[in-house]
Amino acid sequence: MGLGILSWALPACLGVLLVSAGIEDARTREIANWKNAAIALLAPVWWFAIGLDPWPMMAIQLGVALFVFALFCGAFALGQMGGGDVKLIGALALWLTPMNVMNMLIVMSIAGGALTVVFLLDHKLLRREGAIEIPYGVAIALAGLLALREPLVNQFT
Repeated sequence: MGLGILSWALPACLGVLLVSAGIEDARTREIANWKNAAIALLAPVWWFAIGLDPWPMMAIQLGVALFVFALFCGAFALGQMGGGDVKLIGALALWLTPMNVMNMLIVMSIAGGALTVVFLLDHKLLRREGAIEIPYGVAIALAGLLALREPLVNQFT
């Protein structure tokens, strides 16, 4: 299998994993660790497939992803986000340029806010009891899928 095929097959695998994670989170409010691990472990293969230089580009990718992961670990520590969501964001950040990480986080925030409003309305209108659990993995997956189109569309420019 040539690197050209990998540069298309790997994002397709990422897309399938993101859709699967979003569906799983919507159904069970959990994201399997193996999905997050697969996303993270496929990222270095993606870096080689697209010809990323080990220094400084791979180091920057890793550094940005670690920073994003640490930032969202704070949200987890405050009880604002689930562990699977935090791992998914960190793993996804390995795939994206720093600018695309920022774009992904913005889209994720907007989609997550919209999802939260829908769940709040549902909770109020149906007079449900207890805490609301937002399947934030859906917003992360959506933002990741939208960010994923960037390297596929612009890899030859």
